[in-house]
Amino acid sequence: MTKETKSVGARLRELIAKGAVMIPGVPNAAMARQVEQARFEAVYISGAGMANATAGVPDIGLLTLTEVAQLAGYVANAVDIPAIVDADTGFGGAENVARAVRELERAGLAGCHIEDQEFPKRCGHLAGKDLVDVDEMVGKIRAALMARRDPDFLIIARADGRGVEDFDHTVKRARSYVEAGADVIFPEALQSEDEFRDFAKEIKAPLLANITEFGKSPLLSFQELSDFGYRMVIFPMSAFRDLKRRGTQSNWVDKMQTRKELYELLDYDPNAENWPVVGER
Repeated sequence: MTKETKSVGARLRELIAKGAVMIPGVPNAAMARQVEQARFEAVYISGAGMANATAGVPDIGLLTLTEVAQLAGYVANAVDIPAIVDADTGFGGAENVARAVRELERAGLAGCHIEDQEFPKRCGHLAGKDLVDVDEMVGKIRAALMARRDPDFLIIARADGRGVEDFDHTVKRARSYVEAGADVIFPEALQSEDEFRDFAKEIKAPLLANITEFGKSPLLSFQELSDFGYRMVIFPMSAFRDLKRRGTQSNWVDKMQTRKELYELLDYDPNAENWPVVGER
């Protein structure tokens, strides 16, 4: 099979088999073209980016599967590089996860990540999250694996436990997800360089690191994470021109819109009981 006829999932698997891949996040297809133009090898479609930039709403699971598949499909079809997408909690139970995988695969994605939070979800770097039982998440992973038509479509299990439980419990959850067959493990909101290093020692599977600004995790460089053994490093809401050259956004983070400023723009209070729908403000 030639490079041109390999699926995007197969091409992404080849990339991470060779080493770590730096993956900038985008909310739309125009920015994805810029990522490709800057010669990155893959692109990440940020769930927060789609919700914030496309719909003007916070990242609390307000977009439907239909909307995510359409928006992510625009990105995947605008570029030749592989694209992965945030699929939140899978849009429901195991059956919903299966349908989500089919729709996202049909839309041209190389893979998706599904998190182990209760719905409605919250940003992985905010407090106040609730986790589903391990068995429920394992069921979602297995449903996702059975649903995909292309065996190279990546099923990425996001472990959100660090914001709720301690590090050891997060590792324990991740091991269950590896045993269930997840292709990649995504430990969200690890809180120190030591935790990133130790997680990579404990979990024997390809790992994804999320280096987002104004969150719980330190802004480790791509090279540091690569040295620890991570194979995918996403920068969900970062600009990316300096990222390609420096491998970290730490030198210009003080010029970025902060998480607090973004939430003010969206009229979103993460400590409130609910978020007002349009027309009720």
